[in-house]
Amino acid sequence: MSAVEARLAELGLTLPEVVPPLAAYQPAVTSGPYVYTAGQLPMVDGRLPVTGKVGAEVTAEEAKELARTCALNALAAVKSAAGDLDRIARVVKVVGFVASAPDFTGQPGVLNGASELLAEVLGDKGVHARSAVGVAVLPLDSPVEVEIQVELVQG
Repeated sequence: MSAVEARLAELGLTLPEVVPPLAAYQPAVTSGPYVYTAGQLPMVDGRLPVTGKVGAEVTAEEAKELARTCALNALAAVKSAAGDLDRIARVVKVVGFVASAPDFTGQPGVLNGASELLAEVLGDKGVHARSAVGVAVLPLDSPVEVEIQVELVQG
């Protein structure tokens, strides 16, 4: 078990299986020292636990938890490309999308769920730059989608 996966276990979390692509793309690709993930939905056991717009059918608190799940799924995608999560030198960038009700402006708070999970799991290596974007709709009516860019230790 990698040190990162041991840390996940300490936090009571299990790295899930990689979510299969919903269309014509790969869950993650490597280019040079970087792994780029596709947008990860908060899939659990092959399904979305909640659907709808944040600020309408979904609360900001629920969406923040869903963003944590997206980040966990993103780590699984990174592992599928890198082979070992201990190869992570740092998380460089997180981009998060929040399917938002027209008057919802709390996207950064929702994406804190993903950012906080990455910092809890990876420590300083998990601290990153980030964009939090409100959108009208996401695939499968998901409330949240997260993608990450990770730099790998070379060698």
